[in-house]
This record gives sequence, structure tokens and C-alpha cells, in this order.
Amino acid sequence: MRIFTLIWLGQLVSLIGTWMAVFALDIWVFQKTGSATQFALVTLTCTVPPIIISPLAGTLVDRWDRRWTMIISHLCRGLSTLSIVALLTTGQLEIWHIYLRNVFISTFGAFHSPAYKASITSLVPQEDLARVSGMVQLAMGIQQIISPLLAGILLNIIQLKGILLIDLAALLVALVPLVFVPFPKISQPADENQEPLSILRQTAYGWTYLTERPGLVKFLIVFTIYQFLIGFVAVLMYPLILSLTTPASLGQIAFVGGIGTLVGALVMTTQKNSWKNLIVPILSAMSLSGLWIALAGLRPSTIEIAIATLLFFFTAPFINGSVQVIFQKQVAERVQGRVFALIGAISGIAIPLAALIAGPLADRVFEPLMAFDGPWSRNLIGQVIGSGPGRGIGLLFVIVGCFILVAGFIGYQYPGIRQLEENLPDA
Repeated sequence: MRIFTLIWLGQLVSLIGTWMAVFALDIWVFQKTGSATQFALVTLTCTVPPIIISPLAGTLVDRWDRRWTMIISHLCRGLSTLSIVALLTTGQLEIWHIYLRNVFISTFGAFHSPAYKASITSLVPQEDLARVSGMVQLAMGIQQIISPLLAGILLNIIQLKGILLIDLAALLVALVPLVFVPFPKISQPADENQEPLSILRQTAYGWTYLTERPGLVKFLIVFTIYQFLIGFVAVLMYPLILSLTTPASLGQIAFVGGIGTLVGALVMTTQKNSWKNLIVPILSAMSLSGLWIALAGLRPSTIEIAIATLLFFFTAPFINGSVQVIFQKQVAERVQGRVFALIGAISGIAIPLAALIAGPLADRVFEPLMAFDGPWSRNLIGQVIGSGPGRGIGLLFVIVGCFILVAGFIGYQYPGIRQLEENLPDA
């Protein structure tokens, strides 16, 4: 735990610096262009490359030294940021440079993320996996609160260049424990010829490994459906809140969400294999998160949305962290790079796909239905949900929340999912 804690602290500092830079660059792009489309392209350049490269990256992570994979990923990200600093200093920075940087850092992140997750299994004993997973989620909660707050304050003081230099300093902090702390060697099977040797076949082997364990595949399908439905919430949450209140209140609700993540992750870090079967609590937590989403859309009330946001983000670290523990326990260490990369690619596709559907569905279907003079504004749905701007999105939240609740219940009905940990021995 001491070795992992040193690495975790370095990664936390790097995470804060990275998201401060992302926040500042997003603002720079929007101020420079004033275009929502250009702003959307920033998001796409961050999310699409990992989906494409993750399966191959996972294979290479399993073949390479994971510590050096993380080190090189950090160095390459640092060089990308340094190039932006140089362009900014010389007055030559253009929008397409930001796009290119995002492509590079998200590509390097596709190597870093599975290497980091897979290395946890060799760094800590199995009984501490739940605590460690909670620490990883805790880092996300901390950066969710600190990064926008610091970047927003410092942007007017030290400008964009200063924040980028902070990001570079944070990367150096993350490199120190990685350079000096040794990683245990990964155990290899006695018969190393049991796996195909070519990179393409080893990439495919990650999927083959999962399909040989049907319970894991079914569980992954349920989790991907959950991620897809959460994608609707991620895209439409800001428009829902802004239809009711001001950007300042939006920031306050986002802060409340960060508090929920922080507290949920802190609770998880206190757990030490207190659950013998994680599947049932995960499915229950998924259903509860659906309930919180439905609550957020049920009434045009910022107080209800704030409460639902707090409860949702309190639940999220347990779901994401416990899913990570399931795969760490059930997947052999030598294959974890491929499997984690594959999971990232599959669940990563779900969110952009939801983004493509959610906007048009809200604008062209649900908002017109729930407008003041809409066909559903005077019936029972309109009386419960309300009518006017944002109420179509609110109805969509209720529907999505109910779908998530039902998905968790349906997942519980399959013995292959419910009894996953009982049927599969720990890898």
C-alpha cells in the first residue's frame, strides 16, 4: 500500500494539473471562436482517438513494462503541452494546434490508463483492491472539485501560459515515484505458447479471454448499457439546469456533484473486501443511480436537481470502482492491459453514441412535446413533469432513469451475472 500510495499521490497531482490545462484551453477556444461547434470538436478530439487505439494499446501494455509505459506516456504528454507553450509564447497558437494536442494526449492516455489499472494488481494484495479502487475514484472527485476552481481563479492572474506551466510541473511530480519505485514482475503462465504471438492475434485474445468467461461478457454488456444511458445525462445535464437557473447556480450544482464523488470515494476507501459478492451491490447501486436521475428530471426545481446530483455522484465511485475490482480479480494479470483497454473502448463508444442521439431527441421530440402549447403539456405527464423550456429534457431524464433502474433489475435476473464471482475463480 505504501508503494501504491506514493504512485497514487503523483498521479493525483498530475490529474489536477492536466484538467486545469484542459479547462483553461477549453475557455481559450470558446473565447477565440465563440462557436459551440468548435467547442464540440475539442471534446471529439479527446474522446475518439482512445476508442480507436485502445484495443491495440492494451496489447502493447501487456507486452511492455507497465511502469515505463506510464513514464513514457507522461513524457509525451509533457512534450505536447510544451509545444503549446512555445506556440503561445511566439503568438502562433491556432485552434487546430489545440485539436492536435488533444489527439496526442488522448492517444498517450489510451496507453497510460490500462497500464495504471493493470499495475494495481501487482502492486497491492487482493484484500486491498477495493480500497485502492476507492482511492482511484477519490482522485477523480478531488480533481473534479479542485481543477476548475483553481484554473478559474488563476486564469486571470497567470493567464493560459501559467496554467500550462503548472501542468508541466505536475507531470514532473508524477514522474518522480514512477522513476524511483520498482514494480513487481508479472507472472507468466508455464506454457507461454498457449497464446498467439502476433500483435493482432494478441489484441483479439483480449476479447477471446472474455468470451471464454460468458458471465464477464454479460456483465460487460449490462455495464455498457448503463454507460450509454449515462451518456444522455452527461450531454443534457447542463441544458436542463440552465433552463431553470443561471450559470453561477450551474457551477454550484457541479461543485455539489464533486462533493458527492469525494464523499463516496472516501467511503469506498474504508472498505476492505467487506462484500463477498460485489455484483449484487453494483446492480443495486446502478438501479439507485437511475432513481436519482429520474428525481433530477421529475420537477423544475434546482433544489431537487442539486440533491439528485449529490446522491448520483455519491453512488458513482462505488459503481465504477467496484467494476474495476471485478475485472482485476477475475482477469489474469498478464491479460489485464488488453481487457481494461477493451472495456475502455467498448464503454467509451457508448457515450459519444448517446451524445449523437440525445441532442436531436431532446430538441426535436421531447421539448416540442412538453412546450407550453405542446401535445403533452396538459395531460397527466404535463401535470406531473411541468411544461415549458427544459421540461422535455426533464421527461427524458425520467425515462432514462427508469431504463437504468430496470436494467439493473434485469441484470440481477441472470444467474450468470448474479453468480459471476461464485462461478469464476479469482484469477
